[in-house]
Amino acid sequence: MSPSKYFTGEQKEAMVAAIREAEKNTSGEIRIHFENHTRREVLDRAAQVFAELKMHKTALRNGVLIYIALEDRRLAILGDAGINAKVSTGYWDDISDQLVSDFKQGNVCGGVCKAVHAIGLQLKNFFPHRADDVNELPDDLSFGQEK
Repeated sequence: MSPSKYFTGEQKEAMVAAIREAEKNTSGEIRIHFENHTRREVLDRAAQVFAELKMHKTALRNGVLIYIALEDRRLAILGDAGINAKVSTGYWDDISDQLVSDFKQGNVCGGVCKAVHAIGLQLKNFFPHRADDVNELPDDLSFGQEK
């Protein structure tokens, strides 16, 4: 089954709405990428997707990717250099741990929305929205297959 078929239309809309809500208060960018499997170490695959989605092209290097391999039950959260320089050590691990907990309860969509909200708060703290901000990356969900 395609990873896009894993979610209902309402669930997809909820995750996109969470991204839009989080990004209203920050110049930071959040993307969510789903696929079924990865053959690589999850952080390596997340880094590849990060590059493919051109997340390193934001002006302040403040993009954050939530990468999830659904059937493998593996995930990674990857922040660009700008946000990584600001968040505390272990911050991404804390968000990942909460996501794992939500996933174990069968709450993938809700867990992702909570993670986006938490990431948005950190981005807002360090990269508040400015009058001249533009949305540098799409807010839509990304679905793919490792090649």
